Amino acid sequence: MLHARTPAHVRRAALRAALCSGRLLRFPGAFNPLSAVLITELGFDGIYVSGAVLSADLALPDIGLTTLTEIAGRAGQIARVSDLPALVDADTGFGEPMNVARTIQILEDAGLAGCHIEDQVNPKRCGHLDGKTVVPVEEMVRRIRAAVTARRDENFLICARTDARAVEGLSGAADRARAYADAGADMIFPEAMADAGEFETVRRAVDVPILANMTEFGKSELLTTDTLESAGVSVVIYPVTLLRLAMGAVEDGLRRIRADGTQAGLVDRMQTRARLYELLDYPGYNTFDTNIFNFRI
Repeated sequence: MLHARTPAHVRRAALRAALCSGRLLRFPGAFNPLSAVLITELGFDGIYVSGAVLSADLALPDIGLTTLTEIAGRAGQIARVSDLPALVDADTGFGEPMNVARTIQILEDAGLAGCHIEDQVNPKRCGHLDGKTVVPVEEMVRRIRAAVTARRDENFLICARTDARAVEGLSGAADRARAYADAGADMIFPEAMADAGEFETVRRAVDVPILANMTEFGKSELLTTDTLESAGVSVVIYPVTLLRLAMGAVEDGLRRIRADGTQAGLVDRMQTRARLYELLDYPGYNTFDTNIFNFRI
């Protein structure tokens, strides 16, 4: 059956070990549990749960409107279906340091392998929008220390995201990265870097792994895995890619149905019923009680 057979603490330890391997880990963004099943089947290293995607799924802009309950619930559903480690976007931690501490424990309970917390003011903005504002370094350091202190599994990954590149320049972002690593962050997420050279600058500034966000239509050049690995990046996320592909296909399909009066011309572009049932593992559910459930594909 398609659910995580590996306990969460084992997946967290595996992620820690993989980060020490020196190879680049690829984490596509899952927009629902079924897309996480595909990410797993196709051999990626982990699953990313994007705050922007969860906001969009609720038809909300990514400006800090989602709640911890919504994020933890959806992220937990996604983590449940895969043996891969899942990393979730925890925005600014959903409040003051005490709230950050509670956020970490709730995400642990949901089965996540780690999360990232950012240094924007609350409410935040999407990392690739203009007009962002960051909190003082000392305030972000308190968030990180609260997160590190609150976790019960030492392998739960605390990643510190800095949005300072757009506000304080590259040197300011590198300085913040050092301060956050010194405060106990296990990984640094320098948001909205322009190119590989900027990732290299942050990489040289800290002794912990760094994460690269390869989001489309943003401020960062879309770099290949070879380039990112050469720049010293440890994890790359593709946060909104799958949602954008899916919604592009959905919109096109709706337009065709409206224009043609039928979906017949779209059938050859659809995932087949057999493939969907394969991903859902219909046969695996027969193991419960074949007298009750005896569906055949």
